Amino acid sequence: MKDTFTHQGMRKRLVETLKKKGIVNNNVLQAISKIPRHLFMDSSFVDHAYTDKAFPIAADQTISQPYTVARQTELLEVEKGDKVLEIGTGSGYQSAVLLELGVTLFTIERQNELFKKTKLFLPKLGYKPKRMIFGDGYIGLEEEAPYDGIIVTAGAPFVPNPLLAQLKIGGKLVIPVGDNVQIMTVFTRKSEAEFVKEEHGEFRFVPLLEDKN
Repeated sequence: MKDTFTHQGMRKRLVETLKKKGIVNNNVLQAISKIPRHLFMDSSFVDHAYTDKAFPIAADQTISQPYTVARQTELLEVEKGDKVLEIGTGSGYQSAVLLELGVTLFTIERQNELFKKTKLFLPKLGYKPKRMIFGDGYIGLEEEAPYDGIIVTAGAPFVPNPLLAQLKIGGKLVIPVGDNVQIMTVFTRKSEAEFVKEEHGEFRFVPLLEDKN
C-alpha cells in the first residue's frame, strides 16, 4: 500500500481534530501529520485510519486512538536525543511517533506475534528503534537504564516499581493506571527517593500483560 495525497489530506484533518481536543505540542502534531497510520492497520480498516478511534490489530490488541498517542507523547515531554523506553510496542505507531521526535527508543512487546510483525515492519518505513525486545514490560529494561522517559501503552493495574527505578532524575513515567478504566498518570522523578505524581483524566486501554512463564 502507498501513502497518497488523499491519505495526507486525511492526516491534516486528523491534526485539526487533535488541536480542537487540546493537543498543543507542535512537534507531536507534526509527527502525526507525517506518519502513514493506515499502513499500521489491517487493510480492511484503512478507511478508518484517520478517524480519532482505536482499532483492532493482531493478538487481540489495538492500535491506540490518535488522541491518546498524542496526549501520552505530549505528557512525556521528550526532546531530540532523549533516551526513551516504551512498554508495549504493539503496531509500532506510538514507536514511530517517538522516533519521528528524534528520541533513542528502546521498546518491549509481550505478544510474540506482534513483536515479530512490528520488528520487520518498522524499518521498512524508516523507523529504527535502538532495540526492540520480546519480553515482560513490568520489569522494564534495566541494562539500558536510566531513561529520560518511559511510556506505557497498555492499562496497568498498578505502577511497576522497576519502571520508576529506571527513570533518570528529572525523567517522566507516563502510565495509564487502573483496571477497566485507567487514569493517565505522570510520575516525575525529583530525586533518588522522591516522585511527583500528576493525573490527567480517564482513558481506556487493553491490559498490560505480565509474563506468566
